Amino acid sequence: RETAPASVTEDIFMRNGSPMDFHKAATGGRAVGVPGLPALLDKLYEQHGTMPREEIFQPALELSKYGFIASLRLSKLIEKNKEHFRFFKSAKDYFLPNNENAIEPNQNIVNSEYNNTLFDFKTQGAKVFYEGQIAEDIIQTVNEAWYNPGNMSAEDFSSYEVKARDPVCGKYRTYKVCSMAEPSSGGLVIIQVLMMLDRFNLEEMSPDNPLAWHLISEASRLAFSDRNMYMADPDYVKTPGLALIDPAYTAVRSSLILEDQAMEVVKAGVPFEWDVTQSEPDQKNKDTGTTHISAVDKYGNAISLTSSIETSFGAKLMVDGFLLNNQLTDFSFVPEHDDRKIANSAGAGKRPRSSMSPVIVFDEDDKPVLIIGAAGGSRIIGYVLQRIIAVIDWNMPLDNAINMPNIVQRGEALEVEEGKDLPFDIEALEQGYGQKIKRPEMNSGTIAIYRSEDSYIGAADPRRDGVALGN
Repeated sequence: RETAPASVTEDIFMRNGSPMDFHKAATGGRAVGVPGLPALLDKLYEQHGTMPREEIFQPALELSKYGFIASLRLSKLIEKNKEHFRFFKSAKDYFLPNNENAIEPNQNIVNSEYNNTLFDFKTQGAKVFYEGQIAEDIIQTVNEAWYNPGNMSAEDFSSYEVKARDPVCGKYRTYKVCSMAEPSSGGLVIIQVLMMLDRFNLEEMSPDNPLAWHLISEASRLAFSDRNMYMADPDYVKTPGLALIDPAYTAVRSSLILEDQAMEVVKAGVPFEWDVTQSEPDQKNKDTGTTHISAVDKYGNAISLTSSIETSFGAKLMVDGFLLNNQLTDFSFVPEHDDRKIANSAGAGKRPRSSMSPVIVFDEDDKPVLIIGAAGGSRIIGYVLQRIIAVIDWNMPLDNAINMPNIVQRGEALEVEEGKDLPFDIEALEQGYGQKIKRPEMNSGTIAIYRSEDSYIGAADPRRDGVALGN
């Protein structure tokens, strides 16, 4: 996870007593955090890697040198963001090469600068991002950005370290569900929802039963209220952590769920022996530019890895052929409310809260049975949750589960994907259970692998450009 430079204060995104507009805050150098992914990949390779670095890097080196074909989706995203690219020369030259028009579908894209970066990464390791020329280039680009300049230093980079944290795990039916811990909120929320739902017979229902979605919605509302109140970087803020998935606590929260109607008011709970006066909720939800990889090797080792540069194209700044993140906008813009601090407020060295939800589900023999994750901002949590339930409770084939309409609850309304045929009558949820419904477009990016008795089955979300491969 990215870290905030030492110069960052809790009011970094406040202006004249009011929070900045999100898109203005997210563009330029102010929102860039010290990147974490290069250091993580090197650490993983040191601990678990077996292939030669040359072999690992070769496919990416070839793509950057000889080019890749732009998809229709990529072209549309560039067109949508081209006004931002025009602020910054490197991004403009790369994404708007056709007389300042966006890259066109099926156009071959070559990135020689990134080829050089990959070569340095291959030969020198991740230190080039934290101590070498690339670090210097990032710092200069961030600090000299003409719009929203930041304040990064060489020490911000040299002091970065990977934090190995214990995963969070909980039981659902006969399975063990594990994910990443804070500062990501995804794992705790998914496990909390599943534990609250465990007393209901979802497996005897079906995707076309409105009651099932009502129950999922109510459990999600409860979990998101806890997320917004408590979850943050545990190195800087005292958080309840595992107390939020204590079976006794989730049982109390689950008892609030009514099977015949939506709760009128949902508030954060009070975990056992917790001082509720310590923090205020942060209601910020938004979409982000994220990618996910699920993989299994021939020995049965599995990995679920989610990474992000925050919004699409990050801060719109390019350095040495790659985009810089705007991860600091994952912090709450407002640092306090009613004289109480918001847990996810910004701070020097702090890691912002994430919604990334890489998950591995284990069977009774402690073997991975479902390796899953998604892209899509704070909706990631609901995307992954929905597919776990579809596969475990409804025995749905993996590709069918990923293709089904996205149905997500983040605490305000039940979001039902626009433009998709629904498996249930939406009026039954609105009138029968009192659910508030919204119909947004939802560009999920769920990637998963399911282990059957004799094979692995992979599936990629058709809403994005992912692909399932194997041999």
